[in-house]
Amino acid sequence: MANPYAPDPSGSEPYATVEPVPGAFSALDRLKKLEMLLDRQFSIAGIRFGVDSLIGLVPVLGDLISGAMGLYIINEAKRLGASRWTMGRMYANWGVDVSVGALPIVGDLFDVAFKSNTKNVRLLIADLEKREAKIAKAQRRTAFRQRPRDAST
Repeated sequence: MANPYAPDPSGSEPYATVEPVPGAFSALDRLKKLEMLLDRQFSIAGIRFGVDSLIGLVPVLGDLISGAMGLYIINEAKRLGASRWTMGRMYANWGVDVSVGALPIVGDLFDVAFKSNTKNVRLLIADLEKREAKIAKAQRRTAFRQRPRDAST
């Protein structure tokens, strides 16, 4: 399976190049490592799963721990200034994961397939990329307006 965060063949960055919030790049790196650990760390017969699925096998306590780790990702997104729309979608993913994941056996199989943490990190990256594009556009406009005028005209 291809790395979902790998740079595209044109050589561009895998996510924003202008840091929209101080510390955003280091936070994204940390969240991507956590997401990989939780949802895609292991592979058996081509099925990728993570610690989230293993912890979920422990009744009640495993689901609480798994839910808390998912909330950490959402709280980091809030700290990084994710939009309300993105936050709503992240909470929805997390809620579905926690609710269905709490069911015995069926929930454990669902955890392997749904991967809410991966979805939430991708939503956050997309949100930051949109914000980065707006910042870059505003910077270009400002630079264009501040360009010195030709004295001969």
